[in-house]
Amino acid sequence: MPTKQRTYKIKSYVNASHAVRWATGSGKKHTHTWEIVCELHTVDAMVAFYDIEKNLHQALDELSGKFLNDLPEFKTVNPTVENVTEYLFTKIDKTLRDNGAQLLRIEVSDSPTRAYCISVTE
Repeated sequence: MPTKQRTYKIKSYVNASHAVRWATGSGKKHTHTWEIVCELHTVDAMVAFYDIEKNLHQALDELSGKFLNDLPEFKTVNPTVENVTEYLFTKIDKTLRDNGAQLLRIEVSDSPTRAYCISVTE
């Protein structure tokens, strides 16, 4: 019989702007409503969503309303959807682990038609 894995899924939104850097210069500064979907596993069978969401939003609030290119994390790293996802995965996973949960998958969209995803594999 297959083993069941129980997870929580939390969807959040952040408004932030960026300008992608190219070899020939930077693109135009523009704003996105970034959609962040996190799937996580908790140590306990049940968890208070409020606590998990509070921890999650602490990580996301650092980006809210910001021009990503100005943040120290993106001074040398191009603020593409891929790199933003990598940054958020690392930041959110650490925050969740400190609070009894583990990030299994993150999906970050900068438009309604595409997303970049990172999943933990065993």
